[in-house]
Amino acid sequence: MSIINVMWSGGSPYASVHKVHQQILSQAAPGACIKTWLLQDKATACLRDVGEVRAWQLSSKVLKGRGIRALSGFWLRRGFHKALLADDARVVLIDGVGVARVLLPVLRTLPHVRAVVMFHGATRLNDKEINLLRDFPPEQLTLCAVSQTLAASIEADTRLPVVTLRCALDPQAFQSQLLSREQAREQLGIALDQAQVFGAVGRLVAGKGFDCLIRAFARTLQQAPDRLLVIVGEGPARAELEARIQSLGLQGKVLLPGHLIGVASLYRAFDWVLIPSQEEGLGLIVQEAVIAHVPVLVSDLPVFEEQLGESGRYVPVDDEAAWVQAIEATAVVSARDVAARQYAAIAPEQAWQHFSHACSVVLSGR
Repeated sequence: MSIINVMWSGGSPYASVHKVHQQILSQAAPGACIKTWLLQDKATACLRDVGEVRAWQLSSKVLKGRGIRALSGFWLRRGFHKALLADDARVVLIDGVGVARVLLPVLRTLPHVRAVVMFHGATRLNDKEINLLRDFPPEQLTLCAVSQTLAASIEADTRLPVVTLRCALDPQAFQSQLLSREQAREQLGIALDQAQVFGAVGRLVAGKGFDCLIRAFARTLQQAPDRLLVIVGEGPARAELEARIQSLGLQGKVLLPGHLIGVASLYRAFDWVLIPSQEEGLGLIVQEAVIAHVPVLVSDLPVFEEQLGESGRYVPVDDEAAWVQAIEATAVVSARDVAARQYAAIAPEQAWQHFSHACSVVLSGR
């Protein structure tokens, strides 16, 4: 019996999605055979510890059935059907509605296989997608979301029950990989005695709010010119952010080291982690930073409030002036005390136990 983990693609843009699926699959029953299907390309950088990987290398046009390639849909579904039988699939963990559009029509012909569709972020479902989900046999389909906020949104759209699998991290395992402050700063090329170092982690895309953050950070240097901001990640907005850094004269003050595979080990290099996202499905960076005992400043998104509660230090989305004030306020509060309150709010040990149990139930169908 196999669990088939079906992902749209691989590579650094999908690292957070793969991380969530890894956490879910880690709770599969002992002896379960886990195989990953990567539909779009052969990049496997994010696929550690998820079993054998099969790269289908399909184009977006084929997967979306556009143009003359729509004629290949029958043969594609037939290929998936044959592969699911060959792999003795019993559970298929599906990455979002895009993959669901491709796989659910196939799974309807295999009533002995359960589908678990995992939603990772804000999703605008159209009528065709809603009908696809609503018409699927309910005993064969489980919808899940990475946060209660997202689950409520999808339930409102589909009028179907959605299980909250708020991704959690095993705090002991996560903390064991953390580098010391000295080691992390050395790896990032930051002086150990560098005054306030702020970190941010995420893809370099508009929705992460990094342009607003850079503009706000520049203004705070008037009061504290020795501050440093490090934004770890890669993406299509790099050129725009580099131009912003150049225009504001922030060379050496704002660093863009790119995508770092070991970024999860580097949090102790930072005094604070800043998360200026415009929207998020969960924002796993919050948990990673807090478990590393590094306090966070976050946008005032419901999904962050769901995790941090009253311990959160929230900033209005895309509000440059508010981010200036929030960053400057970090100089007059105890980062250690804020980190302790946020750790207590997230309660990583209890969160991991709850997540582990919920994943086991979803994967087993109990």
